[in-house]
Amino acid sequence: MAKFLFVTDLDNTLVGDDQSLAELNQKLKQHRQEYDTKIVYTTGRSLTLYQQLTEEKNLLVPDALVTAVGTEIYYHVDNDPDPSWSEKMMVGWDRELVINTASHFADLTPQPETEQRPFKVSYFLAEIVAADVLSELEDLLQKRGLNVRLIYSGSKDLDIIPRRGNKGAAMQFLRQHWDISPTQTVVCGDSGNDIALFSMDRERGIIVGNAQPELLRWCEINPADYRYQAKSYYAAGILEGLYYFGFFK
Repeated sequence: MAKFLFVTDLDNTLVGDDQSLAELNQKLKQHRQEYDTKIVYTTGRSLTLYQQLTEEKNLLVPDALVTAVGTEIYYHVDNDPDPSWSEKMMVGWDRELVINTASHFADLTPQPETEQRPFKVSYFLAEIVAADVLSELEDLLQKRGLNVRLIYSGSKDLDIIPRRGNKGAAMQFLRQHWDISPTQTVVCGDSGNDIALFSMDRERGIIVGNAQPELLRWCEINPADYRYQAKSYYAAGILEGLYYFGFFK
């Protein structure tokens, strides 16, 4: 038993089964007290929607919170995001030009204002037209000199963010900040915007049993013995994976 870095997505990964969440919380809380294990939530939600979730669900207070698909890092929700991370997001980013470019595509419907962030522009996009729209949009963004990343997940959500920003890069930034090795890091997710978590280094990965098809397809194409596909759903799947990797005994 030793200190590790625990990084998890929230919706449909950590959250979804209150009974299993309570059990996982108890074990994580104890492990943090005894070994100084670090707990990080990484979510596509804005800080506003994260705070709404904390009112609905019993979540442990994390050591760091990564919001807006990896573009903002908070150590305390009442403080501003980590300025050194925000500085990295500014490279090659022009939010107004991204919005202007996306406005040429009628199939893109802007998400609510709370989900539009300084380094994230978000839309709804129907799966039936997604492949064509994403290809054309990416080409146009590149022609306009924008160094951005398109993340499509859940068969409906499109996030446009700086190239340097994603959940995996934010996780790696925190891992290095706390000087924790990849083999003592575990990442958990269920959807396309979690793929970056599983593709950085040799961090131990837990794919919950209710994972979305886009993540399962990616795992089939990119097999690795340091990733575990759980049979159980939500927090129960995370518990299953933590026992599998030996983080819990």
